[in-house]
Formats: sequence, structure tokens, C-alpha cells
Amino acid sequence: MKILVTGADGFIGSHLTETLVRKGYDVRAFVLYNSFNSWGWLDECGEDVAGKFEVFAGDIRDPYGVKKAMQGCDAVLHLAALIGIPYSYHSPDTYVDTNIKGTLNIVQAARELGVGKVVHTSTSEVYGTAQFVPITEEHPLQGQSPYSASKIGADQIALSFYTSFETPVAVLRPFNTYGPRQSARAVIPTLISQIAAGKKEIQLGATTPTRDFSYVTDTAAGFIKALESKEIIGTVTNLGSGFEISIGKTAELIASLMGATVTFTTDNNRIRPEKSEVERLFASYEKAKQRMGWEPEYGGEEGFKKGLMKTIEWFSNPKNLSRYKIDNYAI
Repeated sequence: MKILVTGADGFIGSHLTETLVRKGYDVRAFVLYNSFNSWGWLDECGEDVAGKFEVFAGDIRDPYGVKKAMQGCDAVLHLAALIGIPYSYHSPDTYVDTNIKGTLNIVQAARELGVGKVVHTSTSEVYGTAQFVPITEEHPLQGQSPYSASKIGADQIALSFYTSFETPVAVLRPFNTYGPRQSARAVIPTLISQIAAGKKEIQLGATTPTRDFSYVTDTAAGFIKALESKEIIGTVTNLGSGFEISIGKTAELIASLMGATVTFTTDNNRIRPEKSEVERLFASYEKAKQRMGWEPEYGGEEGFKKGLMKTIEWFSNPKNLSRYKIDNYAI
């Protein structure tokens, strides 16, 4: 099968592209066009993967480029999106263009070209603060930030093409993915990178919210299971770890694993508006288990520790750490 991966230059997309190539898929990696000819994290792909995938540079917001990129592909794994929540507070329009209109471009092209499957990427943020746990796919949707609202819109656009035109769309909803290459706008990389850089006073936002953290290779495996499954077309499927932990406890655990004696301080710039903060996320992945045969390798508390150690090891490499601006808050 020839697979188009949008957002292939990003954190999850680059790991997914590598995994697909290693499994023998014919991959076309859709990366954001730029004048530096940068392929994002794919420039750092493994030696066993380099040169074994095709690259298409374009912009998910452009319907002509999207359709050209999709020609000759059997399936699409659509990960391209704007994901930073703080950035969505002051630049929401670009989230509508990228997340909603970009998804429309994907499903419209897939419909016109007769593509065999589209797996669209959602986010646990669409649930907002949990009304019940574990969160199943039937949980109400709550747009507590412009970002989450744009992803709710994108999900609904994708699913509407299934109900309206029978376009074979499946929506995959990963909870909080972490691991090597993640942006420092996310809490785990910002914690690890500050400690790895030798800082003794670590800046954090809110510490009481809880999250369900999924290691990136588990998320990538979920996409491949979704690609291969016929049981999830026209539906939403959660990916989670079966483990819930607060941001504060996560910070303490990371410091302990890194053998660091540090203090944690609150940076008000990292605090979301009160009603916008998602206080609790904890996934049910029963549907993924039953319909796709997927379970997290890094599940539960021990799996989380194992995934954190791999992430710490990667960020502690001076070459990798040098890519991050430790003294600047990444939104």
C-alpha cells in the first residue's frame, strides 16, 4: 500500500513515518513547504529509513497541493495540524484554516480520488474536563480553547464525509502523547529539558490537572492498527495508557528519575485562563482493544516510567538538547 502521511515532519508524524517504512509500506511524507528545504524531524530519521520514503512539500491549507499529494495513494494518515493551545488564544483564525479547512481539503480530495481509507487525527482536548472517567468515545465534546474547538470542527468535517458520501474515514483520538522530538511547549519536554540543562528552579504551569500520557511509539502503533482495521470506519477511537497522573506528580517523578534536586515554581505565562484549563483526562481504550487489537506497550505506571526514561535519555543527549531554547517559554 502507498500511504500519504500528512504532518510527517512533526513529532508523531516523523515517528509514524519511520515505523511505516520499517514495516514495508510505501510512504509519501507530506511536509510543510519552507524555503530552507527542511523536512522537520524527518531530517533526523534513522539511517535504516533515510532515502526510503518519498517527500512532498506543500501546505495542508491548499486544496490543489493536497490533491496532488494524494494522487496514487491507497490511504491517508492525516496528522497535519496546529496543536499549541496558548498560540490558539491569540491566533485562532489560523487554527480554523489549518485544522478545519485543512481536514476538509483532505477528505474532499480523498472522496474525489477514491482513496481507500482516511485516518484523521483528533485529540483528547475535545472532551474538555472529564465529566466521567475513564473517558469513552461517547463523552460529550467541550471546546474549552480555540484549539480544541477547531479540532472538534475538524473531527465533524471528517465524519460528515463518511455519513454524507461514504468516504471511508476513521477518527483516531490519542490522549497526551510524549516522547523524543516533542515540542517543549508540552509539559514533559519542558520539564526534562530544563533539568537536563542544569536548571535548579523549574518553571511550571498548573500542577493539579491530570493527564493520560501515551508514549509516542504506542500512538504510532495505534495509527497502523487503525490503517489495517475495517471495524472503525465512520467512528471515533481513543488511544490511552490506562494510567492517570497529575502534572505535579509527573514533575516529581521526572526529577526523581533524573536524580535531580530541584524546586518547582509557577510561571503565570504557562497558566491557562481558568475556564479553559482541562482539569482531568483519563482514557478508556477498550474500543481500540476490541476493534483494532491495540494495547499500549507502555501502559500503566511502570510503562510510563519506562517511556519517561527513553524520553530523558533522548533529551539528555547534548545534540538533541541544543535544538531547544531552554530559557524561552514555547507556546
